[in-house]
Amino acid sequence: MTDSKYFTTTKKGEIFELKAELNSDKKEKKKEAVKKVIASMTVGKDVSALFPDVVNCMQTDNLELKKLVYLYLMNYAKSQPDMAIMAVNTFVKDCEDPNPLIRALAVRTMGCIRVDKITEYLCEPLRKCLKDEDPYVRKTAAVCVAKLHDINAQLVEDQGFLDTLKDLISDSNPMVVANAVAALSEIAESHPSSNLLDLNPQSINKLLTALNECTEWGQIFILDCLANYMPKDDREAQSICERVTPRLSHANSAVVLSAVKVLMKFMEMLSKDLDYYATLLKKLAPPLVTLLSAEPELQYVALRNINLIVQKRPEILKHEMKVFFVKYNDPIYVKLEKLDIMIRLASQANIAQVLAELKEYATEVDVDFVRKAVRAIGRCAIKVEQSAERCVSTLLDLIQTKVNYVVQEAIVVIKDIFRKYPNKYESVIATLCENLDSLDEPEARAAMIWIVGEYAERIDNADELLESFLEGFHDESTQVQLQLLTAIVKLFLKKPTETQELVQQVLSLATQDSDNPDLRDRGYIYWRLLSTDPVAAKEVVLAEKPLISEETDLIEPTLLDELICYIGTLASVYHKPPNAFVEGGRGVVHKSLPPRTASSESTESPETAPAGAPAGDQPDVIPAQGDLLGDLLNLDLGPPVSGPPLAASSVQMGAVDLLGGGLDSLMGDESEGIGDSNFGAPSASVAAAPAPARLGAPISSGLSDLFDLTSGVGTLSGSYVAPKAVWLPAMKAKGLEISGTFTRQAGSISMDLQLTNKALQVMTDFAIQFNRNSFGLAPAAPLQVHVPLSPNQTVEISLPLNTVGSVLKMEPLNNLQVAVKNNIDVFYFSTLYPLHVLFVEDGKMDRQMFLATWKDIANENEAQFQIRDCPLNTEAASNKLQSSNIFTVAKRNVEGQDMLYQSLKLTNGIWVLAELRIQPGNPSFTVLQLSLKCRAPEVSQHVYQAYETILKN
Repeated sequence: MTDSKYFTTTKKGEIFELKAELNSDKKEKKKEAVKKVIASMTVGKDVSALFPDVVNCMQTDNLELKKLVYLYLMNYAKSQPDMAIMAVNTFVKDCEDPNPLIRALAVRTMGCIRVDKITEYLCEPLRKCLKDEDPYVRKTAAVCVAKLHDINAQLVEDQGFLDTLKDLISDSNPMVVANAVAALSEIAESHPSSNLLDLNPQSINKLLTALNECTEWGQIFILDCLANYMPKDDREAQSICERVTPRLSHANSAVVLSAVKVLMKFMEMLSKDLDYYATLLKKLAPPLVTLLSAEPELQYVALRNINLIVQKRPEILKHEMKVFFVKYNDPIYVKLEKLDIMIRLASQANIAQVLAELKEYATEVDVDFVRKAVRAIGRCAIKVEQSAERCVSTLLDLIQTKVNYVVQEAIVVIKDIFRKYPNKYESVIATLCENLDSLDEPEARAAMIWIVGEYAERIDNADELLESFLEGFHDESTQVQLQLLTAIVKLFLKKPTETQELVQQVLSLATQDSDNPDLRDRGYIYWRLLSTDPVAAKEVVLAEKPLISEETDLIEPTLLDELICYIGTLASVYHKPPNAFVEGGRGVVHKSLPPRTASSESTESPETAPAGAPAGDQPDVIPAQGDLLGDLLNLDLGPPVSGPPLAASSVQMGAVDLLGGGLDSLMGDESEGIGDSNFGAPSASVAAAPAPARLGAPISSGLSDLFDLTSGVGTLSGSYVAPKAVWLPAMKAKGLEISGTFTRQAGSISMDLQLTNKALQVMTDFAIQFNRNSFGLAPAAPLQVHVPLSPNQTVEISLPLNTVGSVLKMEPLNNLQVAVKNNIDVFYFSTLYPLHVLFVEDGKMDRQMFLATWKDIANENEAQFQIRDCPLNTEAASNKLQSSNIFTVAKRNVEGQDMLYQSLKLTNGIWVLAELRIQPGNPSFTVLQLSLKCRAPEVSQHVYQAYETILKN
């Protein structure tokens, strides 16, 4: 009879009966009783009352009974810690049992009992098992160390278990090696700063030897460990690759992906000229193709990983296009992923095949898939120029099908084709206009309106077409409204006599009848442009558009390099780094690919690529907004802050000389000009260079202070200090009142505290502690109150702080939770520290670096703010900010407004770049405009608050 009978009983008074059976003298009866107990426990009944009776059954030679008792013990030890101590003696005895299975069982169970009281008793048995003669016991003990470390890390370190674990990497048994690596990796992940897996060529050799002989999960642990190793040169990288390559033919897909990760990482160090490099590329393709014959869920994971691999090294799979063709029974998530990879692999050689497939897909029944297929045809046209003609005729054929969603997607992609190949395919516009009435999706309507506006001169009834859209203007989405406004203004500039009423109508709708600020602003800009200078309006609105780039959805190169290091993990499926979806301290170590070796070709090297651009030649693509900044900064740059000017190659910014034709030498000799109100005369070599007239004029000494030519760091009068505020009122702290503020002077941060005793007893034994916080603020010394604090006495203390404490992102970012202890109690409070105490003294960025960084930071990371009621002139504002370590990099005047370009750096190395606009000489105009750019946009709000605080006080 099977064990299912134990789950059928529901008798009352059962516990009492079980107790009697557990204490029976007959072994069989005992075993039956324990089985019944486990069955009751499994279905959720509370059988903890039987704890002492079950523990008594541990003293047995029967392995099956012992396993059952240990199972019970793991479940109830946490709720009965005092009882659990009774079992310790048995563990100690079982760890010396002649049967290795029992020794391993004891050590495994010890690791699962998470009770602090017991852990120290288990250290001695664990130490013996780590050095046991039987490999099965050693491998179980290795995992137990990781479990124990999770319960009590300090105990594991004090007992020297980590060193024993490191020794097990040299064990003769491959399974022991694999488990030791797994345990060390687990511990290292929760303590990223500890260098536990100190790998060297000798230990790597041992791991590679064990790799061939251990189980598949052991192989994965070893391969993941190898992926974190940095070979000393390309020869070592090649040797590791050669020994890992056989894993590619493993039956387990996880082993294959772990091997691919190691090879992808170490290939970075191999020169492309090596024969071995080409061989490795050929060997990588078949295992990836094989993964696509698994079940759909595995296929999807494989495809997400292949998507990353193809972006990094398309040459691996360039001949394997056919395996990514969609099968009729593929689930939609697999189909969409395959389509994506097909476009990435499309080239002149295979485009005919790809187009034939895509055209077939566009007649499928699955709407999402058809949309993506139509869009893919457009992406192929943009990517492979030779195929554009073919793609356009395919799209026209699809429009003729009159299937609504196909027509709409086709119009969206044709708009992009017009942008990529101007004056080539405009003959299709007539066909597009015929389908105007069927468009009901915002993106398609917006694309069609753009086409009508852009090519209004070729469409006879363009005004009628746009007027038809205007009738339901307020019901349209923002995207369509913005596009319609621009299109009608374009039409007016091309056919002014016929469309005057139309343009007035749309401008009035956009400005007077609309609540959308984007639409209103654009409407007013067009209105003012058209009313003040129609010629300028024509130049702005009808300017020649730059070509669009082909691959707009590529993952950003540094993120791609990081994701390659996470192949075979969740990060490679989400296409996000682990810290984006893993909470807490684990998994926040940033990984990156090793740098290319010198033998590798220089053109591919990321170091020599222009800032912010991928390596290799780039087509003329849309310039970033930051390019405008180049022209602004161009005009008013003084000499470099210190040291020689940057070599042109170090930060390439296109062909323009951003220093305005050698303004450095135009400013004359630095040694004479410092502090003087007049710079030296222009040198003959640069006199011919065209430069703005006002640079020759005397420049006030204020500007030379602003650029701080002497040192590169301002002479500080000390950062702004806010007045003390009450942080902890006496009524909440048994009579202790704490007030305070934060200061920064000469590079040191301190917390200035005022402690007042409003109680009736003396206060002594003061101590302070901070919780983890966003910037790692921590006391640099103990809180020293030298004399007892008598009733009604006040004492002032300056507590030095540092920023080397534990980091945890707080909400809000500048929240600090503090605990203060004295002889009465422990009191808790939280306060907000002003961010400017974290602005460091070396926060002045070199001008060319400023320009490169501004361009490199994405536009969505730019934040705009207004500082109201601040009647300061430019020089006063600049000096105030400089005293709080916000440095002015350059200044210029645009249309009567002074623009200050500034940089600051936080203690954790984050740079923030700013543009501050001031209306000089107009005390009634007291609103300053502040734009901030930063790679960590969450700090911008707090930096703005710092600006406001400093400028208004």
